[in-house]
Amino acid sequence: MATKFTREEEIMFDSVLEGFEDLLVIGKEATKYTAPNPNDMVNYGDRFWLPQQMIGASYDGFDQTSNFDGLTELAVPVTIGYHKSVPKTLSAKNLRNSWALTQYGQAAKQKLASDVNRALSDTVSLQGSVFIKRTVAATGFDDLALADTRLITTGVTDLDRAAFLSAGDYNNMASNLAKPQTSGLDKTANAYERGYVGNVSGFETFKNDTATTLTAATGGVTTVNGAGQYWEPAATSTAGTGEISNVDNRYQNLTVTAAVYANIKAGDAFTIAGVNSVHMVTKQDTGNLQTFRVISKPSAGVIQIAPPIISNGGSTIGGKEYQNVTATPANGAAITWLNTTAASLNPFFVKGSLLLVPGSFAVDPEDGWQVMQAVTPDLGIAITYARQGNINDLSVKMRWDIDFGTSLTDPQKAGTIAFSQA
Repeated sequence: MATKFTREEEIMFDSVLEGFEDLLVIGKEATKYTAPNPNDMVNYGDRFWLPQQMIGASYDGFDQTSNFDGLTELAVPVTIGYHKSVPKTLSAKNLRNSWALTQYGQAAKQKLASDVNRALSDTVSLQGSVFIKRTVAATGFDDLALADTRLITTGVTDLDRAAFLSAGDYNNMASNLAKPQTSGLDKTANAYERGYVGNVSGFETFKNDTATTLTAATGGVTTVNGAGQYWEPAATSTAGTGEISNVDNRYQNLTVTAAVYANIKAGDAFTIAGVNSVHMVTKQDTGNLQTFRVISKPSAGVIQIAPPIISNGGSTIGGKEYQNVTATPANGAAITWLNTTAASLNPFFVKGSLLLVPGSFAVDPEDGWQVMQAVTPDLGIAITYARQGNINDLSVKMRWDIDFGTSLTDPQKAGTIAFSQA
């Protein structure tokens, strides 16, 4: 079987491969994680588990007889859930047009890179639990300083953090920094001449052209329906049959009563009356209400939220170690929606909490198509170009494909800023 590509196609493929990673603005700040080998991933259903960072607990005094307990070894699932393709059919006449073929390759590269960036941006924007509500437009330092404060007061590291701002919000920050009275000369020149913001309050900032827009929450008056709704961290659960399985401790189901339950949506942000965040190591009350995100709606009257409400209501070692709030919400506790105006979201995260996982799939030329495949040098994304001719009209079907997964391993190490909220 002939497998020869034209010279133009080989040049096109090399060009796509060479410039692909340059477009992965968010991908380059995420952590690349190599999945288990492809044979194992078939058996795992393209899903595997990673250990989560442990948090310790301490006790007073010399006699610790009653305090010895086993490790609470939490883990999070990672799924390779994205497969993106850019397919086209070219006629025998169009195949003569080398310029159009090159443009097709460039368009495919741009769109597939955008798909990766958008998936990463959505993962943080809609699942990161730290929600910063700003009633004004983006101003610069004060905006990111609030995110910095919220992370630091809850015990999240101040190292290696990134923030991705929508074009409008990024330029608003640059506009403020371009004024000599608000920044130094170097910062002012960069902001004025290049619209460059740079590092602000410990965040390396980037302009995001794939920003997610979140509409205003319209669930109406909403309250907690039922007392004692807290989460008890556990490494595994045991079914009635005796089968042991891992537990995903990033989320919790919360039963609520809402004026318009049908309008509650993934990404909505809220606080619960009487439920403050704590420093996750010292367990000191931060004085701020814990912010939560709606992840999904698994059943009527129930919302899945991040992070879970870990109040140590069960007085267990896991609850003590991973406690993240001051109290279990009371029955009827008021839920206050935070996203009150439609706006672009500006995600931020601690590096290492957001993963980009290259996927794999098999394409064998012996099955009747021509294939070129290569892996990007740094992030390891496999790019596949395949073509197949049609004898009926002499046309050729072509497609570019990538396979990957994203995961936010700890929602409390990530969040988003929403500006101009009512």
